[in-house]
Amino acid sequence: MGVNRKRVKYYIYYILILTLLFVVVSNEVQAAPSVSSQRAILMDQETGRILYEKDAHSQSRIASITKIMTAILAVESGMMDKEVTVSSNAAGTEGSSLYLKAGEKIKLEDLVYGLMLRSGNDAAVAIAESVGGSLDGFAYMMNEKANEIGMKNTHFSNPHGLDDHEDHYSTAYDMAVLTRYSMENEVYKEIAGTKVHTAPNPEEKWDRKWKNKNRLLTELYKHSTGGKTGYTKLAKRTLVSTASKDGENLIAVTLNGPDDWNDHIGMFEYGFKQYDYKIVLEEGMIEKMDDEIYKDHAYLKRESVLTLKDDEVDDVKVEYKMLKPKEEWLKNKNVPEVVGKAVVYLEDEEVDTLPIYFKTTDEAEEEKSWWKFWAYSFESFIGVRDHG
Repeated sequence: MGVNRKRVKYYIYYILILTLLFVVVSNEVQAAPSVSSQRAILMDQETGRILYEKDAHSQSRIASITKIMTAILAVESGMMDKEVTVSSNAAGTEGSSLYLKAGEKIKLEDLVYGLMLRSGNDAAVAIAESVGGSLDGFAYMMNEKANEIGMKNTHFSNPHGLDDHEDHYSTAYDMAVLTRYSMENEVYKEIAGTKVHTAPNPEEKWDRKWKNKNRLLTELYKHSTGGKTGYTKLAKRTLVSTASKDGENLIAVTLNGPDDWNDHIGMFEYGFKQYDYKIVLEEGMIEKMDDEIYKDHAYLKRESVLTLKDDEVDDVKVEYKMLKPKEEWLKNKNVPEVVGKAVVYLEDEEVDTLPIYFKTTDEAEEEKSWWKFWAYSFESFIGVRDHG
């Protein structure tokens, strides 16, 4: 019986097409991270854009990632060199501990290291009493700071995150907001990214040596730059972490995550692979200005950078909203500080707004003269300009 070659070819093509479709679909499925945590978020640190989220705005207990707020308030207090006397209340705090003794003196800076690296609850109370005057006073400071930076679904009742208050909660999104704010502080950033810290221990023959509990930082993920671990019986495992790769900085948060280490690695790898920074507006003079008065005068003081996928670049649009220009501006009369704004849209959603400034004629001429002077000096120095 002869073989129908056309039919064989048809089946081969059919199998190849199915295989290709399977590969494409598999890649698309793998593009979104698989997360074990009940609540999670991946945020770009520079722009604040959410790259991935899972129930990120639901309130939940947060355990020891509370200590990020405790740490940043201590850093911002300006008292990091202050010697703190440990109270009996602090020394007797339950849970993870630095084993501080009542009456001993320790620098606030070392308490913050112990707080972030070893999650010392005794350190949290000692910090709160020193910076806030009392636990209640410090909780007030925590909530004031939360409101200030836009943590809208958060309430703090203690400095450590233990399950001793019903009204102590936050969200994955709010904790990412807090971490983004905190990472702008170089002192906090250094502490959160420290693998091992040694602190003096005058009452003993050896110094204290604390290794960071964040295994992403110490062993599991080479791009990790810091973060904070957490666990209580009610909150379960919580984790905040940061990572940087090729100039891109990301923040990941998981709440109630049984496999949080892998959750964070998966989210980071997704973010680094799928997204990149794109400059959509350059700092300096705006070239595309229809009105003659604005040409060579309207400018931006900063650039606009977005975190985008490659296929999103064409979805970015810029709209210039300008004041009605006046001839007298060219004569440096009654020139407003801001003459308009550049609004950046991604898929019709406003994602950035930049004020537009007006450079007066005198400023423009002065700048040109300055550059001419340096160009002349440089050419003379390298021997290009003829002095004869």
